[in-house]
Amino acid sequence: MTLLDLAIIAGYLGCTLLLSAWLARTITSPDDYYVAGRAMPWWALALSTTATQSSANSFIGIPAFVALVPGGGLTWLQYELAVPLGILVVMVVLVPVFRGLGLVSIYEYLEIRFDRPTRLLLSGVFLISRAAATGVALYAAAVVVQVCTGLPLTASVLTMGGVTVVYDMLGGMRAVVWTDVLQMVVLLGGIAVCAAFGWTAAGGWAGLIHDVGPARLHAIEWAHGVGDGARAPFWGFLVGGFVLYVAYYGVDQTQVQRQLSARNVRHAQRLLAANALARFPLTLMYAGLGLLMAAVYARSEELRLAVPAARLDFLVPRFIELVLPPGARGFVVAAILAAAMSSLDSALNSLSAATMRDFVGSRGTPRRQLTISRLVTLAWATVITIVGIQAGSFASNVIEGINRVGALFYGPLLAAFMCGMLDRRATGPSVRAGLAAGLGVNLLLLMLFGRSLFWMWWNVSGLVVATCTCALLARAFPSPRTVPTTRGLLGATSIARQLVDVRRWALAMVVYTSGVIGFLAWLGDISPS
Repeated sequence: MTLLDLAIIAGYLGCTLLLSAWLARTITSPDDYYVAGRAMPWWALALSTTATQSSANSFIGIPAFVALVPGGGLTWLQYELAVPLGILVVMVVLVPVFRGLGLVSIYEYLEIRFDRPTRLLLSGVFLISRAAATGVALYAAAVVVQVCTGLPLTASVLTMGGVTVVYDMLGGMRAVVWTDVLQMVVLLGGIAVCAAFGWTAAGGWAGLIHDVGPARLHAIEWAHGVGDGARAPFWGFLVGGFVLYVAYYGVDQTQVQRQLSARNVRHAQRLLAANALARFPLTLMYAGLGLLMAAVYARSEELRLAVPAARLDFLVPRFIELVLPPGARGFVVAAILAAAMSSLDSALNSLSAATMRDFVGSRGTPRRQLTISRLVTLAWATVITIVGIQAGSFASNVIEGINRVGALFYGPLLAAFMCGMLDRRATGPSVRAGLAAGLGVNLLLLMLFGRSLFWMWWNVSGLVVATCTCALLARAFPSPRTVPTTRGLLGATSIARQLVDVRRWALAMVVYTSGVIGFLAWLGDISPS
């Protein structure tokens, strides 16, 4: 790294701190800190949500998967197929309830609908799993910074964690959102810079077609992933991904907290719709960058020697190091930092929100609560940083399996909320039993079938088993408690009304998904033989 590169990186980090310090002037209460006074513009929240999806792992992992991973290529794009359909369900079913109740932690809903033990159980699962996943993601991003800058790994972890927690503590959700908007601009610029130099190094379109194997242009594997050994089955991604994205956007505090920061239900739905339409183009940019890097890799012996066979995710860092000139190198590293911090800041704020609302409670003056909220954010930042520093000994296994771990839990977690909203007879004990049964069956499937069952199907099995268990137990052991419809239950009339309200978005998402599937099939048809 040259002085120019370091100056660019330092300038970017300085801008994020100055922006958050300026925004801190408006923070006077926990509601300001966690949901920005419920007054954020929907377009900024949409950009922030998209930025959170694009972690440093995306910037590093997707191009490496497309370019080098055996069986990889454009099949990665299948991950995005179910996003619009999953988000449509969130818009119609979940957003009106959460936003209508004025929640800060979505787990408050479970106490309103059921009881406190159910709320604490699911909030605790979120806190532990999100802190562990964020710590590992911080480690992965720090490895990239270490390779590109020469900083020791611990210093890289501390730099990213330290800067993020400072601006998060100062500006709360406003700082998270507006710095994410800045980070999204830097991120898109970083992709463009890498693509421009990659295009030249790859020899343009002719070099790309000549050096990229035709198998990597096939984007759809028409398989189901149930015993057929398919690595990237279409139906597994479409059906399992549908459940995954309903859960991710609908019952994951890191995502829902932005919806709770919108001005009203309509704005929350609008930000989700914008995100549904933006994710595939962003992922397509990463995949296109991967194809360019595959061509550069085929042409450059120096790059091939610099990427260890056991660490294919070093492709992007080594490309930055060997291909990009000074200045461009610093800007792209800043983009990777932006991607990492956009995921870290939202995790910190949501961990703090769930801890304060679900476990600590609201005591004392608003100013005292705000001070405690900031201290809780600092405490979680410390935990995540420690996990990031210690993750080196096990990160290769955890990073590879982190999506599978999420698939074990997402279905049962979604079932808990859906049973609460759609089943009047559901009770706290039946929901908790359903959560345990769904997770237990998924673990059993993992042990019995291993890789012969594509892991995306665990989302479906967990949801079905947890829902059925809850429904059966609630009817076998009914509760005398009567839950008013206005406190978390949805009827067919309410759902139909919401669907009518978002009918244009619904039609757009169905057409959009069909168009994406057709586009991916077309890519396979035009690939050279």
